[in-house]
Amino acid sequence: MQDSDNDKKYALIIGANGGIGQEIVKQVCAQQRFHTVFTLSRSDAAFSVEGNSKVVHQAMDTSNETAVKAFTKDLKKQGVQLSLVICATGILHQQASSNAEENTIGLKPEKRLEDIHEQQLSEYFRINSILPAIWLQNLVDIVDKKGASIVFFSARVGSISENGLGGWYGYRASKAALNMLVKTAAIEYQRRKPNTSLMCYHPGTVDTGLSKPFQANVKPEKLFTPEFTVNQLLSICTQLDPEKSPYYLDWGGKTIAW
Repeated sequence: MQDSDNDKKYALIIGANGGIGQEIVKQVCAQQRFHTVFTLSRSDAAFSVEGNSKVVHQAMDTSNETAVKAFTKDLKKQGVQLSLVICATGILHQQASSNAEENTIGLKPEKRLEDIHEQQLSEYFRINSILPAIWLQNLVDIVDKKGASIVFFSARVGSISENGLGGWYGYRASKAALNMLVKTAAIEYQRRKPNTSLMCYHPGTVDTGLSKPFQANVKPEKLFTPEFTVNQLLSICTQLDPEKSPYYLDWGGKTIAW
């Protein structure tokens, strides 16, 4: 007996080609409850979708407001209501590129005030704050009114109250801005989609390209595999209470001070 359309569960993974994103796709697809897993990245899928009838991948600029609106409008037209959304995008460092298609600037966490540059700050905020804000705006119309979880990858260094070391101005500020955007949006979601839980998630230091330059001082037991942190995340998602939304949690499920 096939599930009716009303019984189908849908998930959306934004930033599916990243080291953590690919693992999210793998583990979410393994969950029986999801009928379709929509995946987005700036390029074609870096993971295999052949033989996996659950995955519907689309290459698009997930920070482009027009593209995001068109994508969510199309899902709404199809009658899709998302039960789980995970945005695994984020930027900490990158090499500058003169490639016309990429057109990226060099990024490196600032150690002192003299290292702050307008262009670098703009890029941190574009990816770590503005992109999530655009999605928060458009997801409210397509989350499942019966219950949904929306997760954005944040970082412990985005906590204003826990900042005792300084440095990393752009990354810290952009993640703090993300946290505030989620916290503010949660108030509106409680009115419009009251069964939705919003969460900022700190995955810990994960062995991916994002953390490679900063792993030297990380204790081996604190350097997590993508498999571990994604498993932790999905377990935490099953325990979220919409009435207590929003959450700012680490990989162990412990609350981080905003």
